[in-house]
Amino acid sequence: MIIREMKEGDIEGVSQVCLDAFSDSVAGSLSDEGIATFTAIASPNAFAERMKADNRMLVAEDNNGEILGVVELKEGRHIAMLFVTPSQQKGGIGRRLLTAVLKYARSEIVTVSASLPSVPAYQKYGFKLKGDVGELSGLVYQPMEVSTNQKVSPCF
Repeated sequence: MIIREMKEGDIEGVSQVCLDAFSDSVAGSLSDEGIATFTAIASPNAFAERMKADNRMLVAEDNNGEILGVVELKEGRHIAMLFVTPSQQKGGIGRRLLTAVLKYARSEIVTVSASLPSVPAYQKYGFKLKGDVGELSGLVYQPMEVSTNQKVSPCF
């Protein structure tokens, strides 16, 4: 497996990984509005637009070129996406993606608006809860942050 910069040709596969993982672990806890909001955010067109912005996007790819996961760092300070294809979760891909993208952080603190089902994973990675659970456009999230001075926690 390799971690590399996302390319335009990856957009469809990245979108599908996000939608599959979201459907598998997050969608069941959200309203129809939240599902529609995420579907729009994870669409190929939305990824293409964000690739033009100040976002660093990395993918995990297997030896056959299949996209296994994606991470998106917005403006060098916020994890906007971190998804791994459901069949590959809990195998260290998310940790590797996060470790790789944090090297591009431009602030001492990196934040994430974690879906509630993903909070335990982020805690294992060293993120701390920061504030109360919020909701925006039907997406329910827990604000979290990690210091870029610390390493992502090792595998358990």
